[in-house]
Amino acid sequence: MPTFSYKALQSDGKIAEGLLEAAGRPDALRQMESLGLRPVNLLEKNSAAKNAAAASGNLTFDFASKKVSAKELENFTRLLSSLLAAGVPLSRALVILHKEASAPAAKAKWKEIHDLVVDGMSLANAMAKSPETFPRVYVAMVEAGEAGGFLDVVLAQIADFQTREKELKSKVMTAMIYPCILLFLALVVLSVLLIFFIPKFQKVFASVHGSLPLITQLVIGLSYLVRSYGFFVVLGIVAFGFLVRAWFLSEKGKRMWEGLILKSPLVGPLIAQFAMARFCRMLGTLLGAGVPLVHGLNVARKSIGNQILVDTVGQSIERVQQGGRLGQSLSDCKILFSGSVLEMISVAEESGKLDVELVRVAGVTEFDLDRNLKTAVAFAEPLMLFLIAGFIGVIFISMLLPIFSLQDYIK
Repeated sequence: MPTFSYKALQSDGKIAEGLLEAAGRPDALRQMESLGLRPVNLLEKNSAAKNAAAASGNLTFDFASKKVSAKELENFTRLLSSLLAAGVPLSRALVILHKEASAPAAKAKWKEIHDLVVDGMSLANAMAKSPETFPRVYVAMVEAGEAGGFLDVVLAQIADFQTREKELKSKVMTAMIYPCILLFLALVVLSVLLIFFIPKFQKVFASVHGSLPLITQLVIGLSYLVRSYGFFVVLGIVAFGFLVRAWFLSEKGKRMWEGLILKSPLVGPLIAQFAMARFCRMLGTLLGAGVPLVHGLNVARKSIGNQILVDTVGQSIERVQQGGRLGQSLSDCKILFSGSVLEMISVAEESGKLDVELVRVAGVTEFDLDRNLKTAVAFAEPLMLFLIAGFIGVIFISMLLPIFSLQDYIK
């Protein structure tokens, strides 16, 4: 029988600590309640075998991933939604999901969430303690679902969002396989040209004693750099990449990167469309469940993802709090909301059908987004091919230009 260590408040307000044996966590909580204790912390002790192994210093190797995968999180979300919709209590649903989990990381994480919920913590707060598994948007949507009493609906929508994002990534990855293979082959060809072939041409050009075109001089210099300092060049590129990545992970760098992405001609509109669709769908669902407008806006803006857009919507929320109408308050967010969308929101406000209209706008935007995404992915493949052909063409032209004028050099 498992042993639990506890810390609890006694009736006189003093802290009590101790151990007790119970069939499970709920049984341990019932025993504490019968003793007149109010639990503060309750932890299951590690098994004797694990303690002995740790005490003896034996090495154990665990090659299993300690991170919950996106697929496992999506299955957890969808199954939890189905169980709650069927009337299964939350604690029991979490027990079922814990038992059915196959991956060790997922099994441990679902048990951790269950234990926190049984201890009296809300599901959103329990998930917020594991940001590496549950993103901020996920937690915000769960919090809204708990507050509005439609947790099963929100979880189903989260699972749908996860499915759409997975399909989006799959489409992009599938479309980029062929260009990436070509890019790899192009790098191999360029490396062979720079390391083996260009030095042979360089000897011919040196024997003629003629002036070389600027592009040929640049390619020869690049060949010399690769042959003489290739290792240091690769090392410098890797180090520079790590520095750039660390800077982009900082608050200032992240905002700058998000700003550049939004201003990019092809990707920026897609990001804005996706953010607007998520915002409208979340806000419409919240309003339909009876959540107040200001609270719904504060939760829905967290689903946007891009911090610059979140700040822009935050300024609009302040105007709504001061008594402004939603359509007029969102008019400054032109990158997110077009004039037609703002007009539809304003008319829906006046007719009292804002929740229905927001969900409808989200559906139309998602359909348009899918079409634009297919166009963008289809455009990326020939663009990649054009760039690859350009790189190889520049090298060949730089080598052919001196050859064309070789007869003049000899004369």
